[in-house]
Amino acid sequence: MYDGVIQDLIDELGRLPGVGPKSAQRIAFHLLEVEEDQASKLATVLQEVRSKVRFCEECGNVSEEDKCNFCSNPQRDQTTICVVEESKDVQAIERTREFRGRYHVLGGAISPIAGVGPDQLRIKQLLTRLSDSAINEVIIATNPNLEGEATATYLTRMLGSMEIEVYKLASGLPVGGDLEYADEVTLGRAFEGKRRVN
Repeated sequence: MYDGVIQDLIDELGRLPGVGPKSAQRIAFHLLEVEEDQASKLATVLQEVRSKVRFCEECGNVSEEDKCNFCSNPQRDQTTICVVEESKDVQAIERTREFRGRYHVLGGAISPIAGVGPDQLRIKQLLTRLSDSAINEVIIATNPNLEGEATATYLTRMLGSMEIEVYKLASGLPVGGDLEYADEVTLGRAFEGKRRVN
């Protein structure tokens, strides 16, 4: 334990996701060693992010404007929406350069253990978008874990009565992985998603 403001800094850094006590201490002491202008720049950027960044009024992605770049871009496919859990998932999908439609960020996943139900997510906003527009295809791209699967199942049921094609991302074996290390669920999904090659 350190005295005063140093311990306060370590404690605050330790609240960040993925930052444990040792990492928080290393970061705190790094900040003490950098030039004052670098530390000031970090403080300024943190304040700017809190004051300027908001969520897109249409899809829920992070943006500095009322609408994000994807929703305001007329070149994007207006008929397809990819539903993701978080804004960081949008960037992961964009890196593939395979999807040219629009997005809908739920703001999390259904997790009864964490007290997150459908009402805490942006599902109502998704249904509003689907009923008010020319969207005819929805791709559900939730994480391949228990919460993501629960969310995907819930969305599939909700969208089942609509005149919309609903897809779910394929899942299976990672490139460069060995079969002996694959769990049963992953290997089973790889078989379900097999495709003909000749």
